[in-house]
Amino acid sequence: MSEIFDLFGDPVPANWGQRGRPEHIPTQQNRNRVSMLVALGWSNPRIAAAMLVTLPTLRKHYFSELKYRDVARDRLNANLATKLWSLFMDGNVAAGKEFRKFMDVNDRMELERSMATAPGDKPSASERVGKKQLDARRAADADADLMAELEQEATAQNAVH
Repeated sequence: MSEIFDLFGDPVPANWGQRGRPEHIPTQQNRNRVSMLVALGWSNPRIAAAMLVTLPTLRKHYFSELKYRDVARDRLNANLATKLWSLFMDGNVAAGKEFRKFMDVNDRMELERSMATAPGDKPSASERVGKKQLDARRAADADADLMAELEQEATAQNAVH
């Protein structure tokens, strides 16, 4: 155990105190922190700022954590569900209540996801209208509205005379 650690428990690089900036040493704790921040939806610049590293350093040392951005939230939820279930099975009633809340939120999310991707939601190519066609429709509607107003005014004036 000749390795030296700083006050935060991170290993001190061999060239500490010498010329040049010491190289960042990725620890498992830092990897877990980056994975958590990615799962929470943080951007790379924000993660780099929180980790006190530059953006290129973040990409260099934590590329494997950053590449799972699409599934990071699902992985986090899976770990949380597993932990809650394990605690509940060990007899923790509060964990059971939290697991039920978690399931309700998950069911609601899945329902919203299924409704958003319903097959009849997308407009077909024939239903899409371009700007020129839309402007022509609006102009025709405006003409019809103007004519209706004029007819009303004419009938109102004839009724008064």
